[in-house]
Amino acid sequence: MSDVDRLHEMIAAARRIVAFTGAGISTESGIPDFRSLGGIWTKYQPIYFDDFIASEEMRRESWRRKFATDEVMLKAEPNAGHRALAKLVEQGRMSAIITQNIDGLHQRSGVPESRVIELHGNGTYATCLDCGQRYELEPIKKAFLEHDQVPICSKCDGLVKTATISFGQAMPEIAMARAQHETMACDLFIVLGSSLVVYPAAAFPQAAKRNGAGLVIINRDPTDQDDSADLVIHSEIGSVMSRVVGVN
Repeated sequence: MSDVDRLHEMIAAARRIVAFTGAGISTESGIPDFRSLGGIWTKYQPIYFDDFIASEEMRRESWRRKFATDEVMLKAEPNAGHRALAKLVEQGRMSAIITQNIDGLHQRSGVPESRVIELHGNGTYATCLDCGQRYELEPIKKAFLEHDQVPICSKCDGLVKTATISFGQAMPEIAMARAQHETMACDLFIVLGSSLVVYPAAAFPQAAKRNGAGLVIINRDPTDQDDSADLVIHSEIGSVMSRVVGVN
């Protein structure tokens, strides 16, 4: 039996599936992995959350980087891997998608917002750090590029930041709690495109496995958790999942 056939059988037998996605599912949409050679973190020193809060110059630099590197992410489209997961959600077979990605492609593939748990936030909009007011990026970009204006909240005068989790910023408590709940409730946990090196998020696959769920890892390169998985497939996510689920 091929790995694809085995995965198909595991999905068919599962009652409650959770997906855990990392950069690898989005690189197939043309979004570079931040940590890979040539990625953002090899070009820039990260701006830590405390520095963003303390320094207007750091806030200005953060927005400059955002708009200099954002075009690829905002133009990217969901790929076959995203669409396959969306179909499993639509069928009621997948209860949640826990993602380390900030590109919003799961939502754009048709997955309801309520089914996507974003551990590292979302880079397609901004929020006020004080009152939580949401802001779209285009007006912020226009004011920044034309007037060098760093955004301030119009409701409370708080600092406005992209809705992502920065280095040194606490992980989102609600998202982490939801991810933990879904992990412990599932009977099949599928990792797609994560190197499983960023903790605490990378602990979820092992927690699911210890709780009795089947563990599948689909990633181009080996991970440190391959030895504990029930099935490991080193291949492109889109080609595997489109064959398993039946999407283009």
